[in-house]
Amino acid sequence: MASGKGKTGGAKSGAGGKGSGTGANPRQMHTRVKTAKGRKLSSTLWIQRQLNDPYVQRAKADGYRSRAAYKLIEIDERYNILKRGQTVVDLGAAPGGWCQVAVQRCNATAMLPVVAIDILPMDPMTGVKILHQDFTADEAPQMLIDALGGRRPNVMLSDLAPETIGHRATDHLRVVHLVELAHDFARQTLAPGGSFLAKVFQGGAEADLLAAMRRDFAIVRHVKPPSSRPKSPETYMLATGFRGGT
Repeated sequence: MASGKGKTGGAKSGAGGKGSGTGANPRQMHTRVKTAKGRKLSSTLWIQRQLNDPYVQRAKADGYRSRAAYKLIEIDERYNILKRGQTVVDLGAAPGGWCQVAVQRCNATAMLPVVAIDILPMDPMTGVKILHQDFTADEAPQMLIDALGGRRPNVMLSDLAPETIGHRATDHLRVVHLVELAHDFARQTLAPGGSFLAKVFQGGAEADLLAAMRRDFAIVRHVKPPSSRPKSPETYMLATGFRGGT
């Protein structure tokens, strides 16, 4: 299992409730990074992209742990999937940008926390219960429900992505498989009426996944938030109105 949220620094809780807006200023100085000895060109280009990404800069200013926070904010401002008092689980949560947004918008507390599940380490956060766990393990569903005091989550978030190899078709198949695993976890744990949001890559291999999700949820749609890089193949599947597991 791999995490999908890139780290930007800062571990403090981010600001910004609903209606805060996420527009980033594109009018900025462009920074070029020289290729250092021993560093791959792809690494240099990634560093350059991060330095020139207005959402990375804004995440640092706003105290979010990753630029991915704005993707969830933008999706939620359009579809209102995060509500006060709801229970939320974030799969592949590290470094915690989506957890910060969920805590703010659901008013999470130690008694009713957002549950973060990841095999990677994650710094503690107020209002978040961290499970250092593979969500595909047999014991994971019960661990999640126990962490919520016997409740089932109302919302399941997944920004998971596998390690990519640069071959678009293969990368697409890998991420679809991850979403299938996350969908199965949602079927086992979500509360009736719940929502499921997961990252996928654009491609043509998710027909079976879509059919399965449409059986389990009232509405399934594809969403690409403005903060998702235009050249990136990523998009998100948002399923709402969970009908209950079988």
